[in-house]
Amino acid sequence: MIIICGCLIALLSFGPRSSLGFFIQPMGREFAWGRDVFGLALALQNLLWGLGQPIAGAIADRFGVLRVMIVGALLYAGGLFLMRYSTTPLSLDLGAGTAAGSFGQFLFAPFGVAMIDNFGWQAALTVFAFLMLLIVPLSLAIATPPSTASASNAPAADQQSFKTALAEAFGHRSYVLLVLGFFTCGFQLAFITVHLPAYLADRGVSAQTGGWVVAAIGLFNIIGSLSVGWLQNKYPKRYILSIIYFARALSIMAFISFPITTFSAIVFGAATGLTWLSTVPPTSALVALMFGTRWFATLYGFAFVSHQVGGFLGVWLGGVVFEKFGSYTPIWWLSILFGVLSALINLPIVEAPVARPVAQPA
Repeated sequence: MIIICGCLIALLSFGPRSSLGFFIQPMGREFAWGRDVFGLALALQNLLWGLGQPIAGAIADRFGVLRVMIVGALLYAGGLFLMRYSTTPLSLDLGAGTAAGSFGQFLFAPFGVAMIDNFGWQAALTVFAFLMLLIVPLSLAIATPPSTASASNAPAADQQSFKTALAEAFGHRSYVLLVLGFFTCGFQLAFITVHLPAYLADRGVSAQTGGWVVAAIGLFNIIGSLSVGWLQNKYPKRYILSIIYFARALSIMAFISFPITTFSAIVFGAATGLTWLSTVPPTSALVALMFGTRWFATLYGFAFVSHQVGGFLGVWLGGVVFEKFGSYTPIWWLSILFGVLSALINLPIVEAPVARPVAQPA
């Protein structure tokens, strides 16, 4: 039951966010907004989502996940409702910033396109918002008790304070390299999620096909994430991460180097899906391996900040560059460069627990 409810929560929470790129053109036409306006709104969403992650992680580590899940679901739904009634760039920024499962991406991308085409973008956002409220009852199944790590007989790692855990993590070279590499993941994923539908439309690919491209990303991400989860138990995680980042760079280069057709777009979606969130299992596993699980949500949350700073820049620069040059080409090539750099950054990571002094009896 816990696994089922957790999967449903991931499906519901990830689905709408992965489909917001399809709202760029209908909202832009209605309010005469450039892509830089929508890009800034969703860039803020990615940034605030990232900045909130270590805070939410620390609260979950200390008090349990239930209150974090409920408040997050209510904020998510409220943000989507606010986006639905946005008529100015500021209200769009506020709504998208607040609104911050692969199968959810597979379901919601074509579903979102169908809702927009048949009922309008306002109705689509309203339905998305109501669906987010289902997370509240589902979160009851995965509630965890407050931390009791202060007990005197707890392991040394469990007795670490929040401040000590952070100091240890950011003083550890391998953790810093892992965090820096995660920046690229956010940059690429957020840029593609938000701007790929419009990029395809600019090249004559229908919105319906664009929906299926994003759905293909979500579907093949299931295969990629599960495969990487299995492979990381057999091979070094740092090598797996390097291969993922390099493979992304190659797939992007191939995609933009040839004429865009329905077939090539779906193939790109499938190839991208295989490496989409497959960075998460080895990244999270490395954090747990290095530092244990006591402050895992917090330390992974800080790694996710880097991911979302990358997401902010990818989405925002995508809109700014398009409005200035009428093309996304510079951002595609920047994504390729970052992919190669992250492939190299992950290679020196040491896959071992952090050495801590052993307390001696008095």
